[in-house]
Amino acid sequence: MSLNILVTGASGGMGFATCQILVASGYTVYGLDNQQPDGPFSFRFLPADVTDSAQLEAAYTSIKEEAGSLRAILHFAGMYDLNSLVEIPEHEFIRIFDINLFGVYRVNRLFLKLLEPKGRIIITTSELSPLDPLPFTGLYGITKTALERYAYSLRMEIQLLGYSVSVIRPGAVHTPLLQVSTNRLDSFCEKTELYSCNAARFHSIVDRVESHTVLPQAIGKLALRILRSEKPRYVYNINRNPLLRLLNLLPHSWQTRIIHRILQ
Repeated sequence: MSLNILVTGASGGMGFATCQILVASGYTVYGLDNQQPDGPFSFRFLPADVTDSAQLEAAYTSIKEEAGSLRAILHFAGMYDLNSLVEIPEHEFIRIFDINLFGVYRVNRLFLKLLEPKGRIIITTSELSPLDPLPFTGLYGITKTALERYAYSLRMEIQLLGYSVSVIRPGAVHTPLLQVSTNRLDSFCEKTELYSCNAARFHSIVDRVESHTVLPQAIGKLALRILRSEKPRYVYNINRNPLLRLLNLLPHSWQTRIIHRILQ
């Protein structure tokens, strides 16, 4: 069995950290992303957008010629958005699904042909995946929930081929996405025409959710542990927020009243 690994979202925080950790641990890593990493890196970088089938085909050909096979496929490519479900432009609504869900489908459909016997697929979702969505983060949560349903269905199917699927379900990770969430919140509160949005109160919710973060290297070390495990579990939780989980235990009527009182 080879030590060849494919990682999507290789230029981002979690993907980049995972690539570096895997290389240091003896793996040959092929990192896909639509932009090159900012700093020095030690893995084989291939430019490819997960929404572009032609670019993925080119990356597939390169990896097939160079490596021949893959031990595992790791998914970190993704985007965050915060918006109203009735105000977001259609192209933005479609794009987040295209990256967060359809991108994973495209990569797996194409690169599964290179997986070795007992190969593994690791998919990164979110702590929001199993939870009821908060207002204006619903779209991101919907895509991650759909991704987790996809991951479970994929697991049920490809176990019949001798492969395994595991999900990493992280809470807040100290990556540029944290600043993206703040920027998107400010932009939404400024531009919304339907909602009288109390930005300060909404920030208080976001700040509490993101008050405790882990470094992206923690995700990379977890991915390494999953790869080395003889019998990997399906779900691996890391740094999930207790307040979100507590809110989710309440009846739906209580949840809506609490959020209404906070944001009104």
